[in-house]
Amino acid sequence: MSFGGFRRSVMSIGNDRSINQVHSMDVNADSSSEMHCELGSFEHQVFRRFRALSGSSADEVLSLNWVFKLLDVFIACQEDFKAVMLENAADLSNPPLDRFVTEFFDMIVKALDICNAVRDGVEKIRAWCKHLEIVETAFDSKSRNVIGEGQFRRAKKSLTDLAMLMLDDNKESSCVFAYGNRSFGYPNKRKDNQQKAGHSRSLSWSVPNSWSASKQLQLIANGLIPPRGHEVSAANGLANAVYTMGFVLMFVLWALASAIPCQDRSFQVHFSVPRQFSWGTPLNSLHTRIMDESKKRERKNGVGLLKEIQQMEKSINLVTDLVDSVNQFPLTEEQKEEVRTAVQEVSQVCNVFKNGLDPLERQLREVFRKIMSCRTAGLEVMGRALS
Repeated sequence: MSFGGFRRSVMSIGNDRSINQVHSMDVNADSSSEMHCELGSFEHQVFRRFRALSGSSADEVLSLNWVFKLLDVFIACQEDFKAVMLENAADLSNPPLDRFVTEFFDMIVKALDICNAVRDGVEKIRAWCKHLEIVETAFDSKSRNVIGEGQFRRAKKSLTDLAMLMLDDNKESSCVFAYGNRSFGYPNKRKDNQQKAGHSRSLSWSVPNSWSASKQLQLIANGLIPPRGHEVSAANGLANAVYTMGFVLMFVLWALASAIPCQDRSFQVHFSVPRQFSWGTPLNSLHTRIMDESKKRERKNGVGLLKEIQQMEKSINLVTDLVDSVNQFPLTEEQKEEVRTAVQEVSQVCNVFKNGLDPLERQLREVFRKIMSCRTAGLEVMGRALS
C-alpha cells in the first residue's frame, strides 16, 4: 500500500471516530433536553393545578367539595411524579439524588400516619352525626305537633354526650373513638420498641395517645430543604422534582389536618413556602387563606376548619339554646316553629355529612395507596440498581 493510501485509511478511521463522538454528544444533549422538558412540564402542572385551587371562592375554600378537589390535585401530581421517577429510574441510586429520594421515602412513612389520623377524624365526625340524628329523631316531624318533655330530655342527653365528644380533642378522643379506628394499611403487630429508630412512626392500626399530628407535620416540614444549585445540576434537575413533590405532600397533609379533626392538631407548624418555584405563588396564597381562617374568633376554638363542621357547630348551638330555654309544656305555636327551624338545620347538616363522608374516606384511602405505591415502586427500582 502506498503512503498516500495508508494516510487516507488512518484519516478515515479518525474521522469515523469523531463522527461517532459527535453523534453520541448529540444523543446525550437531546436526552438531557428531553429530561429538562419533562421536569419543567411536571412543575408547570403542579403550578397550574394549585393555581386553579387557589382561585376558589371564600365560601368554597375548606369545604368538603374543596377538600375533594385538593385530594384530586394531589393524586394527579403524585401520578406525574411517579412517572418522572420511573422514567429516570437509572438515576435514582446515583448521588446526590439517592439521598433526596431516600429522605422522600422516609417522609412518606410519616405521611401514612397522618392519613390514618385524618381517617380517625372522619370517624369522629360520623360519631357526632349519630348523636345529631338522635336529636333529629326525637323531634321527628310525625310527632312534632305533640312534642313533650320526654322528647326534650332525650334530645338534651344526646346533645350533652355530643358536647363531651367534641371537647375531647386529645388523649380522651383517641380512647372514645378507639372502637372505630381503622387503618388504610395492615395492622402492625410489632410493639413500639420494635419500631425502627428515626422514623417517628405510630402504630399503623391506630395512632397512640402520645402521637401528635402537629409534631409529625413539623418533622416533615423540618426535613424539607431545597436542593442547592450544584445538587440540582448533579442530579440533572431531578432533585427539584423530589423536593416539589415532598413539599406538595406536606402542604396537602397540613391542609387536611387543619380541616379535619386530628389528634393534637395545631396551626403552629412552622414552614415557609419557597418563592423560587413557580408553584410557590398559589401555595403561598392558599397557606395565607387557611391561616387567616384559623385566626377568626369563631374558629379559634373549633374542632376543625371544615366549613361543614362550622355549620354543624352552629346548628348544635341553635338546638341546644332551644332545648335549654323550654321549661314549660305544652309548647306554644311559636316554640313549635322554633323547633321545626332548628331540626331542619340539624337535618341539613346530617345529610351533608351522610353524603360526603363515604366519598371522602374513599379518596383518603386512594391517597394512602398512591403514596404507598410510589414508595414501593421506588424502593424496588433502587434495590435492583444496587444489586
